[in-house]
Amino acid sequence: MGSVTMKLPIIDFSNLKNQRETWESTKAQVRQALEEYGCFEATFDHIPPHLLKSVIHETKQLFDLPLPIKLRNRSNKPYHGYVGQYSMVPLYESLGIADALSPGEIEAFAALMWAQGNPSFSKSVESFSEKLSELDKIVRKMVVESLGLEKYMDEHMDSTNYLIRLQKYDRPRSHETELGLSSHTDKNIVTILYQNEINGLEVLTKDGHWFTSQPSPNSFVVMIGESFSVSFLNQLAWYGTLKKYTVKLMNWVQAWTNGRLHAPYHKVMMSGDEARYSIGLFSVPKPGYMIKAPEEMVDEEHPLLFNPYDHHRFLQFYYTEAGQKSPAALKEYCGH
Repeated sequence: MGSVTMKLPIIDFSNLKNQRETWESTKAQVRQALEEYGCFEATFDHIPPHLLKSVIHETKQLFDLPLPIKLRNRSNKPYHGYVGQYSMVPLYESLGIADALSPGEIEAFAALMWAQGNPSFSKSVESFSEKLSELDKIVRKMVVESLGLEKYMDEHMDSTNYLIRLQKYDRPRSHETELGLSSHTDKNIVTILYQNEINGLEVLTKDGHWFTSQPSPNSFVVMIGESFSVSFLNQLAWYGTLKKYTVKLMNWVQAWTNGRLHAPYHKVMMSGDEARYSIGLFSVPKPGYMIKAPEEMVDEEHPLLFNPYDHHRFLQFYYTEAGQKSPAALKEYCGH
């Protein structure tokens, strides 16, 4: 199924402080965009252009390091350390910094990559991460408010850590468009992506069409993940009765409750002769935190579909052979 070019909704997150009317209007736009697409493009003036330019420069310098050095970035959590050298997606390479906002974590990562550390890298990535986490918190607060779940606000906001992933998609080896990253949904809470000027991110619409996202140089793509959509929307309802779509050779079922928020399938397709660099901020449930649908989201029309689950233990299952083959991994892991 071919890709079409269209624009994601663009939402401005500037000037929200002390302006209730602006907050409510922006919140309505967020809810509408996440219902329709599962993602949107955000403008956020708290991050100045010079910092955006700096963090892309530092990311390029990181990926210029020799492979043995990048391989030092290890983790026992899936996709928290170095990822690359995969035959299925040979263009993709990434490194992760877990608990990125905890004091010293980014500096420790820099010391692992550079013998004498790298103050320029640490300063840029730390400042970028801190400011981008402000946008994450705003989006999550707006979603929780829009669902009328304010009493869970503190618990939800305190239940997460942040993972930073620095990513490179190499230029294709031929003149043909090549796969940069396979189709998937994010399993975390909210993902915020910033990229250099090279496009490639494609998103699947609810009616089964891929479209290419083309964000401006100073904006971000905000995308909801399964942990948020499931835990707060009792998502993935009515298994076996939903419309099926075919994505290349893979059949999948995307479900939602009453047409509300859903975690969108997305992939990266590379063309041209330049590499694509992106930086992702992922809000991730803390280890041991049990994700469960609030009681307000469960009624006769929307029965409980999932038992409470630990996000990190689910990921361990998801990246097993059985988890990768399952068309409904979360349902298989903790379905009610």
